[in-house]
Amino acid sequence: MTGDKANPVAGWSRLHGEDVSESRLVVGWLRFVHALAGPVDRVHPDVLSLAGVLAAAGAVAAAAGGGLWALAALLLVVATGVLDGLDGAVALRTGRVRPLGAVVDAVCDRLSDLALVLVLLVLGAQAWWCAAIGVSVLLHEYARAKAQAVGMASAGAITVAERPTRVIVVAIACAGAGLAPGGTPVTGWSWAAVSALVWAGCAVAGFAQLAAGVRRELAGRPWTGPFASGRADQAGDDPR
Repeated sequence: MTGDKANPVAGWSRLHGEDVSESRLVVGWLRFVHALAGPVDRVHPDVLSLAGVLAAAGAVAAAAGGGLWALAALLLVVATGVLDGLDGAVALRTGRVRPLGAVVDAVCDRLSDLALVLVLLVLGAQAWWCAAIGVSVLLHEYARAKAQAVGMASAGAITVAERPTRVIVVAIACAGAGLAPGGTPVTGWSWAAVSALVWAGCAVAGFAQLAAGVRRELAGRPWTGPFASGRADQAGDDPR
């Protein structure tokens, strides 16, 4: 048994530059997906990433069916979340972690994120709310990727707006729409609308967490790009 098979938490932490061993929730999730990964070790991680996108697209189609089809969308949304964990778990277990795979995974994750936004849209969330949370996802992930491109070694921060939160919020919307189509208790608002509001709140808080993490890691660090000046980062600098 390889080290990453024996200790998936250490493997994930090393790959992402973020120690998550103190988070029971993250540790439990990583152990769960690594246990599921055993039977699919022979499947290429990129195939699992693409399957996640297809599951998310299927969730949009199912949600558009209305009524109890929202429960089918729920299952597909959960499948999307599981597949998102499985691709990385299989890559770690089988020693197939590679830069191109990371790019494929990131692109598939963003496509799945946008599909999750569309699920809320077809379930009844207002279009402008959906547009806002879609932009927030792309901004969140772009800021992290740019920070890593200029030297940030970690994820910056594991925020309240990460992929698991997005999946859970949309899954609740699907479950509510299928089981209690009259709307949420007390308010009577649609499940999609409430879920969009929750997602938006998490997005704002999560971006603040990420910004603090990026600043903590990069503030005062000298610019080492192709146009390096040799001096530390200063207010007003805007390297591109």
